[in-house]
Amino acid sequence: MPEPLPEEIDIEAAAALLNAEESPRWIDCRELDEWHICRIPGAELLPLSRFVEEAPRKLADPAQRLIVYCHHGVRSLNATRWLRQRGFGRAQSLRGGIDLWAELIDPEMRRY
Repeated sequence: MPEPLPEEIDIEAAAALLNAEESPRWIDCRELDEWHICRIPGAELLPLSRFVEEAPRKLADPAQRLIVYCHHGVRSLNATRWLRQRGFGRAQSLRGGIDLWAELIDPEMRRY
């Protein structure tokens, strides 16, 4: 199994991976109403309120690289820590969340 990655990834490093040949799987752990406001292209919604129930079914490969994000990075850090406790050593939380993403990477993105 590949070596674990740092618990968090910064916005610029994550953005560089968005269109990489082997792009990580992007997991949005915000709630549905937030998802409808804005999202990172290609992300999958897995709300934190249903994470414990849904993650074991939807995230089956602990070797897969995951980038988990939320609004500011707090919920995604909690979700990432939960995943790492279950062997997902390549799960990372997006530091600053989608709000910082909108500020630094996609200024046209709707913010809330």
